[in-house]
Amino acid sequence: MSKKESENKEEKNSEEKSEGIKEKSEDNETKKLKKELSETKELFLRTAAEYDNFRKRSEREKTSIYGDATSKAVSAILPLADSLDAALNSSDKQSEEYKKGIELLQNQLKSCFAKLNVEPFGDVGDDFDPNLHNAISHVEEESDKQNFVSTVFQKGYKIGDKIIRHAMVQVTN
Repeated sequence: MSKKESENKEEKNSEEKSEGIKEKSEDNETKKLKKELSETKELFLRTAAEYDNFRKRSEREKTSIYGDATSKAVSAILPLADSLDAALNSSDKQSEEYKKGIELLQNQLKSCFAKLNVEPFGDVGDDFDPNLHNAISHVEEESDKQNFVSTVFQKGYKIGDKIIRHAMVQVTN
């Protein structure tokens, strides 16, 4: 082989080597960029998930705070509801205008409770539920139906599933 041919071979070999090195460095750089992209994507997804959880938790807390404030306000008004019930029950000896006035006040209070989604419970004849009723006394009675409310001493109130006050009742066994 001539000197030129050997130089050409060497140049080709060196070019091939440099191209191989360039390809390897490009492959390494591509791998690094892909790895960086996947890490950035994972970070973005985690951040988005954390933000979504924060938003949901904040919404639950707002709802809870509103419910707690409403139940505290309603529990402060419940003695008024009890007094109106007592006044209406004892108004048999009073004039018709007195009865109508008490009924009007009671209806207005019921209307306000309805707007706040406050529901009364604990009526005579209801099945006794220890989660809703506070049994003050028990009465033995011969009947087909057992464990039912025979007397209501104080109505219970709830907002949705949250009990504001348990009903005080007498239970028939």
